[in-house]
Amino acid sequence: MKQGVGPKGRRNVLVTGGGSGIGRAVAQDFLANGDEVTIAGRRMDALEETSGGKMRCLAVDITDEAAVKSMFDRPYDVVVANAGAGHGMPVKDMPLELFNDTVAVNLTGVFLTFREALQDMPGGGRLIAMASIASLKGGGGLAAYAAAKHGVLGLVRSLAIEVAKSGITCNAVCPGFVDTAMADGAVRNVMKRMDIDRVTAEKMLVSNNPMRRMITCDEVVAAVKFLASPEASMINGHDLVVSGGEI
Repeated sequence: MKQGVGPKGRRNVLVTGGGSGIGRAVAQDFLANGDEVTIAGRRMDALEETSGGKMRCLAVDITDEAAVKSMFDRPYDVVVANAGAGHGMPVKDMPLELFNDTVAVNLTGVFLTFREALQDMPGGGRLIAMASIASLKGGGGLAAYAAAKHGVLGLVRSLAIEVAKSGITCNAVCPGFVDTAMADGAVRNVMKRMDIDRVTAEKMLVSNNPMRRMITCDEVVAAVKFLASPEASMINGHDLVVSGGEI
């Protein structure tokens, strides 16, 4: 693999799921750092809002192999596989289609993204997967999501060994509940399932976090920024947990 600009210079960065939440915050931070940023997602309007005309925007379904290939018309120094979705439902009620869809967007999408990235990634490149504390423990009503996120860590740890000799690293960030639209959906799901008010539902969701609050996007961005930095060159195959001590 050829040497690129690398972590110390102006980097080419790809962030999937860059139209909202953590992906938006990550992309905007790389842009503020002076990097050339491409964001991908399903909704072009959300991508363009994130971009503000300063990032390349690609409408892509990361579960579609051909669509993922189309993102890689150039080599990237940093690839953040952030796209994902969560669905809460007990296993006994879960349709196979929902399980398969959850695995496809949260695990298969990471595999496709990283596989294509490696076709032309410069030495010193960074692969960063947005995993979850659900990668490290189970949870009632989270079987499909947790299974997929556990798979992401298996992929990251294995891929880290494969790419190590090229100077590329592959790591995962594992946040707890982050204050995003996805977390809001989880709150509403708990409210509906347990017939409780919003305040009670939010307290339940953060009850395992010793700090008793949701994590901010900026706190997750800091973890991504570190793993993409030159200082993290010997951190490989690692799950960086951002959970206030929950894990």
